[in-house]
Amino acid sequence: MNNQLSQPASQLPGYITSATPNPTANRAPWYKSTAPTYAGIFLWFAFWDPISKNGLAPGTLGATLVGVVLGALICHFLFYLVPGRLGQQTGLPLYIVGSSTFGAMGSLFMPGLLMGLLQFGWLGVNTFFSAKALAAGFNMPSLFIPICILFAFGAAFVGLKGIQYVGKVSTYLPIIPLVVLIMGLVMFAGSAGDYKAVPAEAAAASGGGFSAMLLMISAIVGFFATAGAAGVDICMSNRNKSDVSMGGIVGVIIAIIFTAGISVIVMAGAHATGVVGPTDVQMTAALAKKLSPGLFAVVMIGLTLAAFPGACFSSFIAANCFKTTMPKINPFISVGLGAVVSIILAVTGVAGNLMGVFGLIGASFGPICGAIMVDYLLSGGKWTGPRAGFNPAGWIAWAAGFVVGILPNLGVNVPVAPVLAFIIGAIVYFLCSKMGMRSAVVPLPAALAAATK
Repeated sequence: MNNQLSQPASQLPGYITSATPNPTANRAPWYKSTAPTYAGIFLWFAFWDPISKNGLAPGTLGATLVGVVLGALICHFLFYLVPGRLGQQTGLPLYIVGSSTFGAMGSLFMPGLLMGLLQFGWLGVNTFFSAKALAAGFNMPSLFIPICILFAFGAAFVGLKGIQYVGKVSTYLPIIPLVVLIMGLVMFAGSAGDYKAVPAEAAAASGGGFSAMLLMISAIVGFFATAGAAGVDICMSNRNKSDVSMGGIVGVIIAIIFTAGISVIVMAGAHATGVVGPTDVQMTAALAKKLSPGLFAVVMIGLTLAAFPGACFSSFIAANCFKTTMPKINPFISVGLGAVVSIILAVTGVAGNLMGVFGLIGASFGPICGAIMVDYLLSGGKWTGPRAGFNPAGWIAWAAGFVVGILPNLGVNVPVAPVLAFIIGAIVYFLCSKMGMRSAVVPLPAALAAATK
């Protein structure tokens, strides 16, 4: 049986035909774009500050650190590498590259507009917590709304300028969380070896070290899933496969191990010395007990300022989405309106309660990455070009993986749900492809045809 449906090629939508691959002259080395952009995501204190709660309670320090390393490797090799290579090869963004997996019309919605809309939600969350912390740090609550406005519009502007500018913003501000992490390491690492997990009976009931490892993997991969798919957009600026690999090794693997690993070690030492109580899970809570109130306020202000690159990253992905899926609309208008929505979400406080919603939407990116990887491998390590309409194989694979990915949000205990969603999406896409459930590849105009070679 043919592995593609026999159907006439439909006319390609404008968001594909009007796309322009990123030219070679605009490409930059990995250390100027990919690595600092990804490292900036993991240096965001919202990632590493509470990460220890996913491993230390049920398990040992060693098992938790193994989970950190495995999570980093999974993020790089399963969720980032193939999207990154596709971005580098084609010079095209995710919403066009994804049309080979979800179809020329299907990619407009998944991962297209959904990804862009999600990013403005993340921008709202980042704006809310950063503005709240800054206003508290300055002890001036009245600054909250002005900071929200400046923070969101500033991030949107940098995101519109492109990944090189996001990389430039990411170059210096991440030094702040870097210093804070090292500060915590100096204070507490010496006692980390004395950390004792929960009592033996509780550890046995919860799976002990194995449970700690799985919980840590799930937390790290769940946080990274959307950023992994966005590797297409980020690596559009890479010159070759070496840039893609090095950018991921430094910006994903090393950044995760460094940030999450240090936070876990610090919290192990803080618990071992009794500086924090059993219910304390944030590294900043340990620092608050050791630093003077004035110095701690400076630390928190610095960490929130360093969150700005993450907001720029969200804006960059959203800008790419709207530029490609709605090419006839001025991106300053579409992204500007998105920033206004982010500001409203932050100012009203709604953004402070959106994490559950993001978990639900984020569950969809495991199967997206899995299906894209299999499509890439079946095509001999290159992009086939868009497929007609809504590619059945891609949508069936996504639906199957999404069902698994969303179960924890419904109260069902599914270990490493984002990874299982990826695996199921990959397997189902492979089976559907072999059953002839992929729609026909649509010929590209001459200006884009080189992207498939």
